[in-house]
Amino acid sequence: MDPTPNPTPDSDDGLICAYQLDGKGGGRPRGWADKLEAGDEGVLWVHLDFAHPNGRAWIQKQSGLDPNVVEALLSDESRPRSFEYDTGILTILRGVNTNPSEDPEDMVSVRVWTEPGLIISTRRRRMMSIMDIRNAIEAGKGPVSPGTFLVFLADRLSDRIGHTVESIEDSLDKAEEGSGSGATLAYRRTLGEIRRKTARLRRYLAPQRDALDRLSRSRTALFAAGELAMLQELTSRMTVFIEEMDLSRERAMVLQEESLSVLAAEQNARMLVLSIVAAVFLPLAFFTGLMGMNVAGLPGLENSWAFWIVLGLMFSVAGAILGYFKFKKWI
Repeated sequence: MDPTPNPTPDSDDGLICAYQLDGKGGGRPRGWADKLEAGDEGVLWVHLDFAHPNGRAWIQKQSGLDPNVVEALLSDESRPRSFEYDTGILTILRGVNTNPSEDPEDMVSVRVWTEPGLIISTRRRRMMSIMDIRNAIEAGKGPVSPGTFLVFLADRLSDRIGHTVESIEDSLDKAEEGSGSGATLAYRRTLGEIRRKTARLRRYLAPQRDALDRLSRSRTALFAAGELAMLQELTSRMTVFIEEMDLSRERAMVLQEESLSVLAAEQNARMLVLSIVAAVFLPLAFFTGLMGMNVAGLPGLENSWAFWIVLGLMFSVAGAILGYFKFKKWI
């Protein structure tokens, strides 16, 4: 189900959108002036900004929901989960943040209450997967029931999570290709950023998988057999994403360790050179200091070959030291 390219802009009055679904994939837009409650005309979907006073007031006073459900729809705590009540199902899911100038791994949440004839969803930040559903409804290819709504939403969220997981893996592949320069600061910074992204993304993938798994095992009338099978497939996809994130994190850790090993080896090599230079010139400095004393009785003061004799001795000592280092395989 491909969304249309031009999404409808969000409203600024708390009601982002509302549709009376016709059961065939389409729907009729509704507004605050309409009677926003479940009826015989089909499934009503109401999507609200719970940070707006109008949205909060409608959920608290006019939705008729259980107080625990109301609290969950308005709560800032949005860890993915799903709960089955006598009258419906509460589902909280997260998706990657595709808003401009935002980090994809800074996941945004959507809270959904579904019951026969009614869907209520809330969010704080804009979510493109919801825009996909709106566009699909406008095109006559949207959900036809509360069960298909949840499947459609979970599917669009999983698609975008998959794209983000693939982009992280591509970044890691490029980092591995450039591992020859693994000691550079930019390379290590890239690996650190990849590890932070995988950690932030994986934080919500495991609870999201559990939420989808619980939905797939639901026995309420909201889901048809095919929808439950689709939820099971989405649960499997989420498991794959978690495994890929774990693998990416391990790969990044290995590359970081290799980078630190390369850096340590380079530092040790530099220190070895400095140590050899110091070891060679230490006795030479002793000779020059000794022969440079301005006192009477120094040997060679009257010998025209004294300088060259001392110079030869110094080169001999330096050669002997280098030969000893070579024998000990220090160089």
